[in-house]
Amino acid sequence: MSHSDSPDSRRLACLRLLGGSALLAIGAGAPVASALAQFRVEISGVGATQIPIAIASFRDEGRSPVSLSAVIQADLERSGLFKAIDAGAAQLDDASKPTLTDWKTRGVDALAGGSVAQLADGRWDVRYHLWDALKGKDLGGLSQAVYTADLRLMSHRIADDIYEKLTGDRGAFATRIAYVSKVGKQHQLIVADADGEGAQVPLASTQPIISPAWSPDGRNLAYVSFETGKPVVIVHDVASGRRRVVAGFKGSNSAPAWSPDGRQLAVTLSREGGSQIYILDVEGGGTRRVTQSSAIDTEATWSPDGAMLYFVSDRGGSPQIYRVPVAGGSPQRVTFTGPYNISPAISPDGRWMAYVGQVDRGYKVHVMDLSSGQVKPITDTRYDESPSFAPNSKQLIYATRQQGREVLMTSTLDGRIKARLATQVADVREPVWGPYLTQRR
Repeated sequence: MSHSDSPDSRRLACLRLLGGSALLAIGAGAPVASALAQFRVEISGVGATQIPIAIASFRDEGRSPVSLSAVIQADLERSGLFKAIDAGAAQLDDASKPTLTDWKTRGVDALAGGSVAQLADGRWDVRYHLWDALKGKDLGGLSQAVYTADLRLMSHRIADDIYEKLTGDRGAFATRIAYVSKVGKQHQLIVADADGEGAQVPLASTQPIISPAWSPDGRNLAYVSFETGKPVVIVHDVASGRRRVVAGFKGSNSAPAWSPDGRQLAVTLSREGGSQIYILDVEGGGTRRVTQSSAIDTEATWSPDGAMLYFVSDRGGSPQIYRVPVAGGSPQRVTFTGPYNISPAISPDGRWMAYVGQVDRGYKVHVMDLSSGQVKPITDTRYDESPSFAPNSKQLIYATRQQGREVLMTSTLDGRIKARLATQVADVREPVWGPYLTQRR
């Protein structure tokens, strides 16, 4: 990511980009190339408070194509709230009755074990159990028969169950992310599990794909495509592959953001001259202009209650973040620290705003406490972009350049624990974390 290709130059220049046609569409859910699919997760940092947990290898796990205990442990460590304690050669499964005082003496607060066995119909019977060694309590577990393709998903669900039982907050491991990559001249929209594995390509094109945004139900992605010779906003059903243009007006159409109820999109349109923010009905019920200025207003995002839009504007001379009531009113400036702030993201619980702010000559992810206005940069990299919150508001994903490579990173909100999701692809960017799903596949 060169200086001329920094987040600000890409973001605000996207309104002026022109593309060609020559779309290459591949089937929905097509597997991504192996070089893309294989993420290397590197966790760094130490959390302020971590729960020591031992995850024993599942009984007969060696016969399974997925190491469930390893996936569970990696999920929990990536959250920053857990410290893995080696379970050693402990023979422990869902039917065990461990002596919890012995584990407590070893510095273990929580203990998990399980089993996996293949059934006659080809599915896998997965079972797990959790114990609180600190309090001497049996916390129950889960059991489910799943197909081979869903073994990793089941591992994520177990990690979610452990996370919720031990922290009181809902986990977000069994969710998905989307991001954009470029390999040679081909641009790809990629959907993957929250740990970067299980990647699929809903769309590939010889022209740019930018600004992906998940619908609240996790079924659709809105994004900007240049395949028709100009930027248009498309809504794409990820499962079926159905696509439709929802904003193809005169001029540019960019920066889609879903309303919390999934019925509307905030978009940036230049159909009346300057780039301004509009709200359109996803089902075609017309558009309404929200901002009225001679500046560039773009990158809108909704507050969780649907009452406010946060957006980027250079109306004050340089890009800063503002907010305006969806019903109409005067915009108020939100960011005052730093000369250049873009890419706002509001946490699902409404407490935090993440954004990219210029620090010296670099661009870093910042987190703002919306109630107090207190701001903290949480990264030590220089070319960060596109922060997006996990659906439980406990972590962020963003893109950056690290050690000369494009990478995706997750971070706790205090910046203490980061996980680098590194691929062999030279260009990965614009990640967005998807919502909770009631079911998948």
